[in-house]
Amino acid sequence: MLTMRDQIVPELAWQMGRPVRYGAGELRGFEERARYMIAIAPEALAAVDPGPKAGFRRYIKREPLGTVLVIAPWNYPYLTAVNSIVPALMAGNAVILKHAAQTLLVGERFADAFRMAGLPEGVFQNLVMDHEQTARVIASGRVQQVNFTGSVAGGRAMEAAAAGQFLGVGLELGGKDPAYVRADANLLHAVENLVDGSFFNSGQSCCGIERIYVDKKAYPEFVERFVALTREYVLGNPLDEATTLGPVIRPAAAEFVRGQIAEAVSKGAKALIDPAGFSADVRGTAYLAPQVLVDVDHRMSVMRDESFGPVVGIMAVASDEEAIALMNDSEFGLTASVWTSDLEVAERIGDEIATGTVFMNRCDALDPALAWTGVKQTGRGATLSRVGYETLTRPKSFHLRHEI
Repeated sequence: MLTMRDQIVPELAWQMGRPVRYGAGELRGFEERARYMIAIAPEALAAVDPGPKAGFRRYIKREPLGTVLVIAPWNYPYLTAVNSIVPALMAGNAVILKHAAQTLLVGERFADAFRMAGLPEGVFQNLVMDHEQTARVIASGRVQQVNFTGSVAGGRAMEAAAAGQFLGVGLELGGKDPAYVRADANLLHAVENLVDGSFFNSGQSCCGIERIYVDKKAYPEFVERFVALTREYVLGNPLDEATTLGPVIRPAAAEFVRGQIAEAVSKGAKALIDPAGFSADVRGTAYLAPQVLVDVDHRMSVMRDESFGPVVGIMAVASDEEAIALMNDSEFGLTASVWTSDLEVAERIGDEIATGTVFMNRCDALDPALAWTGVKQTGRGATLSRVGYETLTRPKSFHLRHEI
């Protein structure tokens, strides 16, 4: 795959709008995850030994499921797909990839890479299918596991198609990921990373930052610095090396975010970024300036519903308890970040947040050694780490009495 870098980077810009200056980053993440999941496979797939018992040999083998259907999204088309494809193959399964309509070339690149690598013919298949065809495959009884990344509505469609088939369904769905900046945080570090976490990939990240809660003592300076850094983005053609913020996936997505902003302002929010400062921001197109909202609350869609675009709301809070309550006031739970100099406090707060991953002083990142999972409407199941192998295999127990 890495030998195709020079073709893949502009292809990402063509297909989903990520600026070429950032395209290679996805391949670095792809390589990290693939190499890690390959490296841990012998240990993760090893037989489980429950310990000695006189006269018996006992162990649990991990056997492949059969065929795994991976349904991948467009926003991180290599990273999200590799999470399931490589471990599924390492566990002995065959894999069918159905990629998003916006990123069909990614499926072709996976197929090319496996051919170049000498994977036995037929073990990996890239299929171009519409929704109805995909549902028929799931309901056919010919796949044993479906790993889907996408919307909540898409997840419900997966479960409906799988009903009665007794197959596994792994779902990574929406997110509305919060950050909490305490008064003892390194403010410059928090601002730099939270601006990036909010607007990288034009805000189109499942684990991107969509709402920020800041201790009221740090709030004024945090907002001032956050807005100043946001204004430095360059919105434009993703094929231009100078561009740091590309278009969102389609004009309708831009209009949805504009609608959230307008609704919030009508309810008392204040927008701190003037879109006129970004000449590429044109209604009716997919080009959308970043926006920072203050005076927001949870009556507003922008603080409750997934935006999946370059907008973030910032609220002042008076205590850890208030921040925790607001962070948990969501139908989603993928990641949450705490920005503080106190490790024990971060762990304590993390224990109280309903989320799949707790970050301290970072956000919008994955470590392949840790399980990638979520709670509530964010989905179920897990990928990455040795835990990710558990949903790609079935246990088979051996209870062998050799002394009679």
